[in-house]
Amino acid sequence: MALVIALVLVLEGLGPFCMPNRWRLFLLQLSQQRAASLQKYGGIMVIVGLVSLYYLWP
Repeated sequence: MALVIALVLVLEGLGPFCMPNRWRLFLLQLSQQRAASLQKYGGIMVIVGLVSLYYLWP
């Protein structure tokens, strides 16, 4: 479990580390989206993640 958390931290940190200005603009655009749109995209990400875990878990 700790390995998974560490990998998520590495992947999530790449954006702000490599492209801080683009990351800031991305977050600004994201903050201007409607809550329903963010909820829909979040749900899609959860489903894709769960399906990926199901197929990739050893």
